[in-house]
Amino acid sequence: MNFFGTSFLSRTLFTEHLIHENSLDKNGFKEWVFHPGMLFNASDKWWGNQTKRNTPHEGLDLCLYGDRHGKIRRFDETTKIPAIYDGIVVGIVDDFLGRTIILEHDLSDHNNNRFCTIYAHINPLKSVHPGKYVKEGAVIATITEPLNSKVKTLSHLHISIGWASESISYDKFDWKTIGTSNTLNLVNPLYIVHRHSRVLNRISSMSELLHQLP
Repeated sequence: MNFFGTSFLSRTLFTEHLIHENSLDKNGFKEWVFHPGMLFNASDKWWGNQTKRNTPHEGLDLCLYGDRHGKIRRFDETTKIPAIYDGIVVGIVDDFLGRTIILEHDLSDHNNNRFCTIYAHINPLKSVHPGKYVKEGAVIATITEPLNSKVKTLSHLHISIGWASESISYDKFDWKTIGTSNTLNLVNPLYIVHRHSRVLNRISSMSELLHQLP
């Protein structure tokens, strides 16, 4: 299939698969909830003292959601992560909280760039390894529990999506290169969550954010 841009991304059932696999509908999943620093291209961190990032945020952090009772709930280390599309695992690398899975999908643009989804801060299932083909909606990992004492944050899934140049080898993909213009042409992952969302205001610290959670 040949696609370019983001028009085809609205067809994903990622959120529905995630709700099903984690029984999030028992609380009445209503919407995604974001701190401004969780959003694509955010310039500030959403954890710690929320200082400036070294580079704009390469993706979207999924951690919080609102239920039908108006409460904000969060993911934990038991949260199961489904694949967004059918694809092949082309890499598993370390990140500063856990590990990262890179999937390539059978989508290309008119320059033969390859479409990839990247799932960070996770624990891959033992059955998931480079070369493995996974179906859309199949669970590939659980979220990492943050154990790094230097990083005061919540368990969360970071998603990056974009087009990889045909000339770039996947063994060059790591968190020093993902997001650079010559590695991956990034797309806003909000296109793929395809669900109502809202952004929190007046959140000044992680402790204030935690105070709002059940």
